[in-house]
Amino acid sequence: QLQLVESGGGLVQPGGSLRLSCTASGFTLDYYAIGWFRQAPGKEREGVSCISSIGGSTNYADSVKGRFTISRDNAKIAVFLQMNSLKPEDTADYYCAVKVGLSRLCMLGPHEYDHWGHGTQVTVSS
Repeated sequence: QLQLVESGGGLVQPGGSLRLSCTASGFTLDYYAIGWFRQAPGKEREGVSCISSIGGSTNYADSVKGRFTISRDNAKIAVFLQMNSLKPEDTADYYCAVKVGLSRLCMLGPHEYDHWGHGTQVTVSS
């Protein structure tokens, strides 16, 4: 059974950093694109970043470019989202998801993804 577990969320002051992890259970992430998404209260879920299944190309929402970095671990059972220079508007529940299929590109649309984790909460506040 495919399972994704997010961790690393928490409360951080503006300007601070967090590193989110998305760990796969029951499978490896080799042949999947992985995306990070977030949903703030009262807002739609939005794509934050993704990494492709082939070549490891990445994609970022404009709102996080230059501040967030997505990466995979060598064992290919985890994907990370390093979040720096956090702003209050980054406050949301963060989810990871995988998209079945091989591609050198990845997309940020939530509807593209097939399996989801349950999320981790990130709060940026002083």
